[in-house]
Amino acid sequence: MSNIFSGGGHDLDLSNGATAVFIDVLMLAVSGLASEEWDLRFAALLPLQDRTAMGRGAVGFDLAEFDWGTTERERARAKDFVPRATALAASGHRWSELGYHPPRVHNYLHRFTTMVESCVPPAESSAARGLPGPHEAAMASCARHRVLSALPLWDGCFLCNRPHP
Repeated sequence: MSNIFSGGGHDLDLSNGATAVFIDVLMLAVSGLASEEWDLRFAALLPLQDRTAMGRGAVGFDLAEFDWGTTERERARAKDFVPRATALAASGHRWSELGYHPPRVHNYLHRFTTMVESCVPPAESSAARGLPGPHEAAMASCARHRVLSALPLWDGCFLCNRPHP
């Protein structure tokens, strides 16, 4: 069973290990850029893709199911945030803190960027559809690692809760 992320007519089909790598590097970048409520809601969605926190089963999301905003300006701003975060992740932002070299992640990030750029946010969005709601936004940051936390799932960030070999 694999984890499927989709949008704009494209799919990113990843194993659990590949998903963990993809989410790790993206979470470091999102934590560095998030400044608006939508960004924090997207940041809350990412740790929900971690099997360590969520248990057994498949994860993934469809970008077409996101609440991108109610106005054209909100949708454009939200849609711009994801490729900026993905580009920051692809630059190797804070990878030294991972404790491993993320293999093949550039390919995943490139394909994800293509998905986002191809996605047309729906003009009619129901509140919190596809994303955690405003009251579930990732507003807590791990003081040690400066990474947005998946509270209440974890007491710290994904780096604090990563199993050590």
